[in-house]
Amino acid sequence: MKETKTATAIKAKPKLSTHIRYIVLALIFVNIIINYMDRTNVSIAMPEMAKDIGLSTVQQGLIFSAFGWIYAAMQIPGGILLDKLGSRITYTISLFFWSVITVFQSMVGNFGQLLGLRLGIGFFEAPVMPANNRAVSYWFPDDERGTAIGIYSSAQFLGLAFSTPILFAIHKSIGWQGLFIVTGIIGIIWSIVWFVIYHDPQKSRWIGADELEYIQAGGAITEEEFIKEKNQQPKAKLTWANVRKLFNRRLIGIYIGQFAISGTFWFFLTWFPTYLTEAKHINFLQSGMLSSIPYLSAFAGVILAGYVSDRLLKGKHSESFARKLPVIAGLLLTLLIMGANFTTNPVLIIMFMSIAFFGNGLATITWVFVTALAPKELIGLAGGMFNFCGALSSIVVPIVIGFLVANGNFSSALVFIAFIALLGALSYIFIVGKIDLPKTDEK
Repeated sequence: MKETKTATAIKAKPKLSTHIRYIVLALIFVNIIINYMDRTNVSIAMPEMAKDIGLSTVQQGLIFSAFGWIYAAMQIPGGILLDKLGSRITYTISLFFWSVITVFQSMVGNFGQLLGLRLGIGFFEAPVMPANNRAVSYWFPDDERGTAIGIYSSAQFLGLAFSTPILFAIHKSIGWQGLFIVTGIIGIIWSIVWFVIYHDPQKSRWIGADELEYIQAGGAITEEEFIKEKNQQPKAKLTWANVRKLFNRRLIGIYIGQFAISGTFWFFLTWFPTYLTEAKHINFLQSGMLSSIPYLSAFAGVILAGYVSDRLLKGKHSESFARKLPVIAGLLLTLLIMGANFTTNPVLIIMFMSIAFFGNGLATITWVFVTALAPKELIGLAGGMFNFCGALSSIVVPIVIGFLVANGNFSSALVFIAFIALLGALSYIFIVGKIDLPKTDEK
């Protein structure tokens, strides 16, 4: 059996003729920025759009959650499609079509039209996070993967931190219709860039032989391994045997944790701009500037989590401690979001929000558990199941908040977010348990 992690691969860092894996990571980084820009543009447009087409808070909650209905339902089919087509083709199709639908959102005139288009975006965005994980699994050795996942996960926060004020400014300048047109066109152009540049390692024209050997010796999935497993057994099929593999205790624990982590994120991605403008009465452009601070905090949390986790793993600490510490600590920090209920000071509000979102960033390296715990032949399917559980929060959280804030008071909504975060921390502590993997070579 191929070595998955050798002492040489961990300790020795040879000088390589190429570093194409970092270019691939940069491409994934931009993909995620565009992905989340197209998820959050509706939250920025919502206060004005709701007045223009007549939406209640309950209808707004349904619009915010509509993305998640199809997104969650398509996770398992998307994982199967990903294992058949690969990251290059899957991502190109997804990115192009969700961007086209984003442009169409500029033409809506009622609740039903907007609801339908949000469902369409959820459909085409469904495979993208498993596709990111698959690409990193192909391009990065085991002892670099946590950092790589941390970096690409941080794109959702860093991208939103810098794009949110710009999106607010675009909205202010050319209205919510223009906002959807601009963001959609950006995605269409980038889908072509991704198709032209990205390839799996063994199909890349630019990777050096020494870099290819380095990432494969370090545990990256290889094309030969993929083909061998595909020929030896049915791959990524939704059989009862595979379902049982996807629902062992540890995987169930990380599924619950992903729901909790995503719950906080979806509050910031949907209701946060409305919270600042409607509940805390902060003016529109100021909200755009202030809302970038929690995203920057979350970005710092993700980067710190990936780095610390990999450093702990390379040292004398167990895999369980190294991978779980940032997640549990981050989920517990998220509880401080409730502090915003006790102040009307914008500085203090943003401080509590930033601490909570920093914690959310710390906890967002959880994709590393999919690679660590799922069978290799089911990485795409396990990633789809994992992302499905996270996507459930995109359905539940916006709708629940829509009902909770019907009277204009967001206090109960923040308590709700804190409760979910606590549930996630308890899941990692008591359900996931130890996740140590053998560090010796398998022969």
